Amino acid sequence: METEQSPGAPVAKTVTSTEGPKPAAKAPSKRRRALIVAAIVVGILLLVLGVPRVIRAFNTVSTDDAYVNGYVTFVAPRVSGQVARVLVDNNNRVKKGDVLVELDPEPYQVQVAIKEAALDAAQANLVVADASVRGLIGQTRSNRFKLSRAIEDVDNQVQLIAARVATWEQEKATLVLAQQEFDRSERLLSTRVVSQEEYDERREALDVAKAQVTQALQNIYQARVALGLPAQVPEGKKLSDVPPDLDQTFSSVRQAQADLLQSAAQLGIVPSSYTLAPQEMLDEFYRRDPTGDLNRIYAEVIKNAPTLKQAQTSVMEAQRDLDQAKLNLRYCTVVAEIDGVISRRNVNPGNNLQVGQNVMAINSLRDIWIDANFKETQLRNLRIGQHVDLELDMYGGKHTFEGRISGFTYGTGSTLALLPAQNATGNFVKVVQRLPVRVDLLNYDPEKLPLFAGLSVTPTVDLGIAPSGPNAGQYLQQPEQPAASVSPTP
Repeated sequence: METEQSPGAPVAKTVTSTEGPKPAAKAPSKRRRALIVAAIVVGILLLVLGVPRVIRAFNTVSTDDAYVNGYVTFVAPRVSGQVARVLVDNNNRVKKGDVLVELDPEPYQVQVAIKEAALDAAQANLVVADASVRGLIGQTRSNRFKLSRAIEDVDNQVQLIAARVATWEQEKATLVLAQQEFDRSERLLSTRVVSQEEYDERREALDVAKAQVTQALQNIYQARVALGLPAQVPEGKKLSDVPPDLDQTFSSVRQAQADLLQSAAQLGIVPSSYTLAPQEMLDEFYRRDPTGDLNRIYAEVIKNAPTLKQAQTSVMEAQRDLDQAKLNLRYCTVVAEIDGVISRRNVNPGNNLQVGQNVMAINSLRDIWIDANFKETQLRNLRIGQHVDLELDMYGGKHTFEGRISGFTYGTGSTLALLPAQNATGNFVKVVQRLPVRVDLLNYDPEKLPLFAGLSVTPTVDLGIAPSGPNAGQYLQQPEQPAASVSPTP
């Protein structure tokens, strides 16, 4: 707005009125510059912060459908009994070997005492069995000697028959000579060349010779009958003829063989055939040792004697029963089998527990992993061995855990469900499925930052890092084969 001035007005006032609007014209220029600078700063920030995020979005795969999973060991007693003490409670941290529950041990202590007594009795029976076997060994030795002696006696009887036959032949020769001398003296008696006395002596000698021949023959008959042979021999046979196997078939030999078989059978010595001749059976017994050493043969017989084996087995059985009783007594103390945290405790002192009854659970803090349910559209570039960054809501993103894909479940959740969907009606709507992917933790220390089963996880798979570790780049795991043992070169 212009101001009118009078002609007499001073010039300075006019200059002041003309310089007033200049600052108002410069103000929009400063604001414009500030806006430009702010836009540049925002653009730089967007460039610095946004571009890496865009690049990361193209080089990573992530899901919010993931959670921590881990092994759970259910604690159950191995023996039944009444609970005496419970030493842990829910949320207690335990280590392997820590005592969890104690059962009343008294019934099992009684069983241990009973089994110890049974073991002592079995050991005493073993001593008796050993003595019995050694007695049978002595009896078997005696019967073996009797069999050998019986065979020798038969052979001696056969030789005695031969000797008596020879004596009979000698007596017959003596009888012939006595008969000739008697006949000669009888002819000379009428001529008085031989006296009556000499004649009587020759007749006496003849009678004696006849008696000796008869006696020798009767001795032969006696020896033959003693061996079970007929006294008279068929025509064409000799009195000295005997069967060649008489020493193997004679009754006394067979009796000795039967006694030996009876005593040997109690020691577990059984011949290859019961039709073996006595001498064949003895030879077979000697062949038990390459050198025929009887001491070593009998030592081996004692070791394998059925009575002794049975007693030894009874001792072993009693020992095993005692070991089982002691084991049951030790099982009265229920201990933790893994390191972890107690949960689901449902046992109290005084409860009667049965074998296998769940009393509590131990959640492992170390054997844990991440189950990430990726969409099937995200699985194109996922492989075993890829690096995974893990963020948990529990720690508010302040710490990122490291992981590695270790495997893919062979089936989606819908197919592995207890009651899988049946789409036989033809009314099918395609729904994007999710496949559980297992991610193992790397450099995980439960003492510093523990992870609990069921916690939500946001896994991010970095596709830019090459897979590493076992089965890297594959879909399915291959079991590790044990190294083949190499036999040393002889």
